Amino acid sequence: MSPKTIAVLGGGLTGLSAAFHLSRRFPAAQIIVHNADARFGGWVRSERVSVSDADVLLEAGPRTLRPNSRSVLELIHLLGLLSSLVTIPKTSQAARSRFLYVPEFGGLHRLPSAPLDLLAWSGLSAKKNLRRLLLSSVCKEPFKRRNRQLGIDDESVDDFMTRRFGSEFSRIFASALVHGIYAADARKLSLRSAFPSIWEAEERGNGSVVSGFLRPSRHSTSTGETVSYELGDVEERMRETSVYTFRDGIGTITNALVKYLRGRPNVRMQGGVSITGIRIHPSSKQFELITTGFETISPTHVVSTLPLFRLHALLTPATPLPHLTANTYTSVTVINLVFQRPPSSSPPLHPDGFGYLVPRSPDGYSGGTNRLGILGCVFDSSSTSVQDTSRDVVKMTVMLGGPYAPCSPPQFSIPGVLNELSTHLGRQLPEPLLVKVHHNKHCIPLLSVGHPQRMEELKHVLASEPWTGRMEVIGAGVGGVSVGDCIEAGRNVGKTWT
Repeated sequence: MSPKTIAVLGGGLTGLSAAFHLSRRFPAAQIIVHNADARFGGWVRSERVSVSDADVLLEAGPRTLRPNSRSVLELIHLLGLLSSLVTIPKTSQAARSRFLYVPEFGGLHRLPSAPLDLLAWSGLSAKKNLRRLLLSSVCKEPFKRRNRQLGIDDESVDDFMTRRFGSEFSRIFASALVHGIYAADARKLSLRSAFPSIWEAEERGNGSVVSGFLRPSRHSTSTGETVSYELGDVEERMRETSVYTFRDGIGTITNALVKYLRGRPNVRMQGGVSITGIRIHPSSKQFELITTGFETISPTHVVSTLPLFRLHALLTPATPLPHLTANTYTSVTVINLVFQRPPSSSPPLHPDGFGYLVPRSPDGYSGGTNRLGILGCVFDSSSTSVQDTSRDVVKMTVMLGGPYAPCSPPQFSIPGVLNELSTHLGRQLPEPLLVKVHHNKHCIPLLSVGHPQRMEELKHVLASEPWTGRMEVIGAGVGGVSVGDCIEAGRNVGKTWT
């Protein structure tokens, strides 16, 4: 049945992408985007503020993107955003210098940006020990026997990395990576969901991850050539680019999507309207969506981009869906800090580079050295200073929470955070010109072990009676949390509707 009316639940990045592509795929269908908040865009939040005669851009959500998602590049082309791009080249210090803060190994460490850098990685004796750990773990891995147990089709990131590279490698390097992307505990996160390419590399390498990455993927040509994207000149612009953003931040994408959709005759944007219930009429099999105003809407098709636990709360006992409450969601506190740039005769506030991550401490998350639960810090001014009208300010963004206890007053204070950052950076930070605190509650799903199989079972149920393929469930809690994952999911929705 070809869709006549499509209800898109959720006006974040996935929902906006879905509405955009559906409006082009089904120009005769009426598309209604329901968003509980009057503001569309979800966790993408870019804000301009005035600080000390400077116009400064702050991000409360994602701030830079890698150019590997062709679905995002396609949107940039289709929405005419090429002139707004800010690209950070691979040769820049922001691209080449990323750090870890590991107190038991001497503090702040610049990570090697290429395999040959690892051989030359040097420093204090403690730093040499960290280099020895990384070098030894990576070099020994190809010579380890295949050690995945038969019948295992998923495992945690920590279990996988421990099995192939050792427990200390996993605790330091894998946990830091997971903190930076998922703000989660690597001991709970599904490797196949979070890093499927690593799982595939082990299979391709006959049990060795390193060997697998050195061999070409079996799917590299067929997958890449069968999907066509409208890229214009964007792909060429991305050559030699490490990461990119926009002059007005990542919100440029969501704002452009909202503007586009509001200009489409077949799209209606319903901000500030929540869906309070989803039913399927027992005889007609029609959808019945109940809104906060007790209005009943009967679309022919539905796309849910809601967090899965919220979707679960909307369904009736007569039409349940499996696994919607299987995963938990993590909360992150984001603190934007703006400082006066010190004079050139004084040392800089931070090293030149992208920023640093903090791995899990040896005693875990319940205590120890990381009492504030700092996950990492981004040196925004190193990579995105072009977004600001003055070079006289320094921007940093610190992330707290995730697997640690929730970070909300009075559990932390700004002076306490500044003192902790001063310890990490090895110099006393001055009083900031501006502080912005964002408590992002339940912002990132923790895709626990077994997630891929659970999502396959969910799709099977949605294809069966009484849903009969008329409803699709997508979003960060289903197929991946990155901006590229969310936009790609929206791009693919409704392809089986005819």
